[in-house]
Amino acid sequence: MTNPDQEFQSEQPEMGAVPGDPAAELAELQARHTEMADAYLRAKAEMENIRRRSEEELTKARKFAVESFADSVLPVRDSLEAAIANPEASAEKVLEGVHATLRQLDQALARHKVLPIEPTSGSKFDPHQHQAIGMVPSEQEANTVVSVLQKGYALADRVLRPAMVMVAAPK
Repeated sequence: MTNPDQEFQSEQPEMGAVPGDPAAELAELQARHTEMADAYLRAKAEMENIRRRSEEELTKARKFAVESFADSVLPVRDSLEAAIANPEASAEKVLEGVHATLRQLDQALARHKVLPIEPTSGSKFDPHQHQAIGMVPSEQEANTVVSVLQKGYALADRVLRPAMVMVAAPK
């Protein structure tokens, strides 16, 4: 059995509040409203700051997106300038320098995941990576690569330029 005095005590409002006092309830609600409004304004300001910082970072990322790539290609340019600066160099030295410069360029491209698309003779023609320049009669199976006229290049998995190829004609 429950004690009626205990029930009465648990239903009583907190100290300082008079039950049914509309002024106290209004004051409490106004205080909670002020607190919630302040929290809302702080959250709104924080979201605006995050949006602004994100836009600034995105602008910087777009502006300097090629900075690393340009930094990798500058030594290639330096090598070419050095070759031009020495017009008395023998053909062998110039050719040796061109090969070294090409290796530098290939390394710079590979560092940035720009990789060549080099189909081999006899490989299946892939329209996503190859561009057929023409068809030639061949002993190879139809729609296979006969020769590569120009290498293609891909950035990661995206084709920048397809390889230009000659394709075996149907028999």
